[in-house]
Amino acid sequence: MPLTVVFAVLATAGWVAGGADPAPDAYDVQLEAWERGSARGRPLPDPAASPGRISAFFAGLTAAERDRLAARHPLVVGNLPGAPVTLRYQANRQALADARDNERRRMHDERLSPAGQHEAGRRMNRFTSMLAPGRQFLSFDPTGRGRAAEVFGDLQGADRISVVVPGVDTELLTFERTRGKYRAPSGMAEALYTRERSLDPGESTAVIAWADYDSPDGLGMSAATAELAGEGADRLTESVRALPGEAPVALFCHSYGSVVCGVAAAGLPDRVTDIAVTGSPGMRASDVHGLDTSARVWAIRAEDDWVADIPHLALGPLGHGADPAAESFGARVLSAGDAEGHSGYFEPEARSLENLALIGAGEVNDVTCASGTTGCAPADPCARPATA
Repeated sequence: MPLTVVFAVLATAGWVAGGADPAPDAYDVQLEAWERGSARGRPLPDPAASPGRISAFFAGLTAAERDRLAARHPLVVGNLPGAPVTLRYQANRQALADARDNERRRMHDERLSPAGQHEAGRRMNRFTSMLAPGRQFLSFDPTGRGRAAEVFGDLQGADRISVVVPGVDTELLTFERTRGKYRAPSGMAEALYTRERSLDPGESTAVIAWADYDSPDGLGMSAATAELAGEGADRLTESVRALPGEAPVALFCHSYGSVVCGVAAAGLPDRVTDIAVTGSPGMRASDVHGLDTSARVWAIRAEDDWVADIPHLALGPLGHGADPAAESFGARVLSAGDAEGHSGYFEPEARSLENLALIGAGEVNDVTCASGTTGCAPADPCARPATA
């Protein structure tokens, strides 16, 4: 192959330096402005500072000063653990509106291919939906495939908090769905919130659809390793530590999300009382003791979930370890009832959702164990035998 052709191929692929740098994304632009900014003559805090430090900074500002920062730097404030919850909702609403307007312009940008314009239209429609009245976003970042975390209920006043951690192919375009609603992060969290409230209407609960990490894109190599799970675990730990109040927290981790939760387990705060995994390929541990957590660990797997057929092992960076639904792992194995396939655990009528909601509501004595489970004696918190 002629050298000029080789050079052209490498340059096109991004391997040759010297070309124009890509334009910075909206978050980076606002972050740079934040780092140059000030309040009351003092520099703004480092976004990587502890949630306590961030909280103390905002506590020292007036409401008008807080609103001004959120208006100038919505993507920074909206994704800042430790910033007031309602201020983050406000900032992310503005960031969503800005992102929607940007995608609307891109829909008619003649520099984009028809496919690019179509993609811009899909993103514009997604952001429009996310801007519906009453929706609350604790985080939002349109960069790349995008990330978001939506809150159902009163997070600040909740007696209990549940966090849904989804798996592969999680991005802004799959954050919610019209068809298959309860198989997308937003729908999963909404179903869990509705069921928890029905169990005890007098108790205040909040549920977070936490799609705030870069998940694997499909079932390729990234899904077979824990690299993205490690990065997601750091973000999850930071997010949980920044939750307001002292309410107990339960994590509900689906598919690759259970890898994220397994890697995060040892570093999570003590307020995390329960970790429940559904359709798990493994938690990067040989058993519950390897998770090094004081939280109760629960596992659910539907009879026809294909994840049962993957090799549950870890060879260096490949694989995610032992099967959490196996008796030898030591988790409390719950009935999935009539849940179907790999993504049917949060369907409103599924026994699996009932069990998950009971955990989230703190009613663990009423869960239904998987048929044949030997670790669910009547004295055990997993008390009811399976009937289906």
